[in-house]
Amino acid sequence: MSEVIEVLVVDDDLRVAQVNAAYVEKVAGFHVAGEAHSAAEALRQLEALPRVDLVLLDHYLPDGTGLAVVQEMRRRGHQTDVIMVTAARDIATVRAAMRHGALQYLVKPFAFAGLRAKLEAYAALRRTLDSGGEAEQAEVDWIFGALSAGTEPNLPKGHSPATAEAVRQALVDAEGPLSAQETADRTGLSRQTAQRYLKLLERTGRATLSLKYGDAGRPEHRYVWATRS
Repeated sequence: MSEVIEVLVVDDDLRVAQVNAAYVEKVAGFHVAGEAHSAAEALRQLEALPRVDLVLLDHYLPDGTGLAVVQEMRRRGHQTDVIMVTAARDIATVRAAMRHGALQYLVKPFAFAGLRAKLEAYAALRRTLDSGGEAEQAEVDWIFGALSAGTEPNLPKGHSPATAEAVRQALVDAEGPLSAQETADRTGLSRQTAQRYLKLLERTGRATLSLKYGDAGRPEHRYVWATRS
């Protein structure tokens, strides 16, 4: 089971912070570790909380800016990931956010679906990086494309979006892990094709692989949609 991602929500508006926190809690695999409503409070929370993996950070704060918070975080040695969530949309601020290491920039106002897409793409990136090993360029491009756009990026060459969606939907609808053969049966694909797409989803962090050991022979590979982990 994947480790829950702990999030610090920072916004000067108490109501907006509560809404954003409620959004975060609705996304599988994420938990709100704390809320802060000023730059100073955000930095205090980072020092006090047991763990913060991600900061959803407003730019306009009563005692400074979100970018100043990021700079101070890095100065103190905090490498916590940051997604800017702000009404600031001038190019200078966006560029500065990129230079200071913000992974994403979400402009207010936004709907739940917009934040969910960013969080799920971030979780997929974390899973891929935590898995170690090596990735093909196409797989790297797919993950970073998802993080940048918050939507499904182009698939690697030779892969069909319709087929990828069919396999994805089979995993989402399943009550538990599926083997390649079970996925093939549900989608009408060949076992080999189902296996190829399942491996791609697993390599890019969107599906989680587990092994089922029988009485004899090689273990069976089984896959589950990763946002359930």
